[in-house]
Amino acid sequence: MPDSTPKKITIMRTTVFNTPLLTPLLRGISGGILALLGWQAIGKPIQDQRFVLIGAPHTSNWDFPLMLMVVLKLQLKLHWMGKHSLFMFPFGGLMRWLGGIPIDRRSHHGIVDQVAAQYQENPQLVVLVPPEGTRKKVQEWKTGFYHIANKAGIPILMGYLDVSRKEAGLADFFYPTGDADADIVNIRAFYATKKGIRPENAD
Repeated sequence: MPDSTPKKITIMRTTVFNTPLLTPLLRGISGGILALLGWQAIGKPIQDQRFVLIGAPHTSNWDFPLMLMVVLKLQLKLHWMGKHSLFMFPFGGLMRWLGGIPIDRRSHHGIVDQVAAQYQENPQLVVLVPPEGTRKKVQEWKTGFYHIANKAGIPILMGYLDVSRKEAGLADFFYPTGDADADIVNIRAFYATKKGIRPENAD
């Protein structure tokens, strides 16, 4: 009988966001590319980097490189959750260095607890969890991001992009109250006016 116990989530400590010499160079390059594309990075560097980051609307494959450049410019030390198939050979090492944490979507058991536990073990940690879970059109958000933050006792930082203004960045912190249904309604209200790169995929 196969072992159904979920594999322990491991987080790579040295990533694109904190590699000596290379990271400052990439920050400068990212700022230059954003300027050439006419996009603004909204937000300021954050000292206490201990929160769950969400990003929406997620409607295009271009969301990832765009947000990667914004995060580099704003000096976040970020990890992000991605489907396990992205980490197959030969790109697994690169994806982990880019901050990726492979998640097997076929087995969600224990993922919230494991990620929340990582916050107990690490005084500084930022994990990006896309609430839509996919760039395709969805009716409901996945709530894992909320339960991770609530269980770990940390805030949720609302990251966004808005193609109508050509801006992407960091907005406000949201502190979970424990009432998931009401809190997610309030969080989604912030994104109601934000337009994705492919708005036809928006929920």
